[in-house]
Amino acid sequence: MLDPLSELIRRGRLYKLKNPEQSPSHFLLDSPLLRRLFLIGGALLLGQWVLNDFIHFPGGGIGFLAAGIGVWWLSRPVISRFDAPISVNGWVRRLRNILKEFDEFEEEAKSLGISYKRINSLEEIIQRSGPQSICFVSTSGINSQEKVILNSAIQVVDQVNISFGETLAQNDQAWVWPKQIKQKDLILYFLKLPLQAVDLLWLKQIPEEQPAWIVVDWTTPSSWDEQLSALIAQLPDRWEDRLLRLTNQEDGVIESLEPIRRLLESPTQNINRTRQRLLSDLHCNWQADLEKLRRHRFHGVQQRTQWLVAGAVFASPVASTDLLAMAVVNGLMVQEMGQIWKCSWKPETLQAVAKSLASVAVAQGVVEWSGQALLSVAKLDGSSWLAAGALQAVSAAYLTRVVGSSMADLLALNNGVSEPDLEVLKLQAPALVEKAAEKERLDWSGFLNQARTWLSDSHIYQPKKHSSLEAL
Repeated sequence: MLDPLSELIRRGRLYKLKNPEQSPSHFLLDSPLLRRLFLIGGALLLGQWVLNDFIHFPGGGIGFLAAGIGVWWLSRPVISRFDAPISVNGWVRRLRNILKEFDEFEEEAKSLGISYKRINSLEEIIQRSGPQSICFVSTSGINSQEKVILNSAIQVVDQVNISFGETLAQNDQAWVWPKQIKQKDLILYFLKLPLQAVDLLWLKQIPEEQPAWIVVDWTTPSSWDEQLSALIAQLPDRWEDRLLRLTNQEDGVIESLEPIRRLLESPTQNINRTRQRLLSDLHCNWQADLEKLRRHRFHGVQQRTQWLVAGAVFASPVASTDLLAMAVVNGLMVQEMGQIWKCSWKPETLQAVAKSLASVAVAQGVVEWSGQALLSVAKLDGSSWLAAGALQAVSAAYLTRVVGSSMADLLALNNGVSEPDLEVLKLQAPALVEKAAEKERLDWSGFLNQARTWLSDSHIYQPKKHSSLEAL
């Protein structure tokens, strides 16, 4: 099962994460946009007063209204979004670029077979053509007579491939649609009343992008209106206008399925929509695989940079270790991370984001926690400035580690976003740093082992009996 971050990457979307420690009103009052609006609004009011009372300009009211509309337009909140392609060709170009990224990360000898599989998966979708394919699915099964009626009612439209999927499981741990059903141009969910919880669970799993209708098996005409109202009240809003009634008369079924036949009259459009959906799903899966490779390469960059920071802090120990650490992180790690994630953001944007993450980490007490944790595992020798410098250096390395991890999460969540909204990223920062800090704390013993190796290899401090870093 995917962790929350992997799930976000798989969907390829940007989510706004709010800081639970601060209320929305706090952000509203501190917003630079709001301050700018107050300033512009005051200037407009003053200008309106001058135009009417002193200059007596006749079009002052209209000008004020036009200026107000302009201010509203320019002051709209800009939300970072994934720049999803809007055509099959756009998706194909993006996926082929991802194939090139795989080649950069994977060794040729090991990835040759995997590369062929990826290329074949892409080509299968590109070469997809008619006829249109639709599938009836159900948790209660569809008998042979019902299949004949349904097949006859839909086959009025030419070139339609109708299939009746296997009966869906009543108890499924994963609740995942079979791959062959996901590839259909249209899903018709055959429902027998009363509505069961298992039906709701399966209906929830149908992707929003996949065309789907519910065909209700109800042959009693007198009570249909009541059943329909009750069913609509139980189903999500998505299905309100996608409910069809199935009777036991073939003529009635043909009439009931008229919306389906109208939909099937545009085969090219339907098949093209399915190709885009399948390409989007393939893109999400490839991004998840690519993210694992990125994290593996980032791990080496993180290891190297954190000990460069530690060395810089030890050489010139100061109180503000976070500023000194960030000086190295901004110059080394952030630039390399931008290359790993193929980030198109400007260097100054990356630097600003990293600095914001570091500030949040310091505010959340990452440095304080790491320093106290180091003291708890060390036998303090207060007379040794070497011990104090070593503790400070290792604490700065840990800060770099947390900032790098949260930066990696942020780049992963914003993959494909060409123009980030810094205000949104600032709202994301506290949750990302908190998550990264918790993740790194779980590997605290491993970090201490790395710190001991670094101290030994760099000859900064040689542990002796009763020394301050003996426990490291």
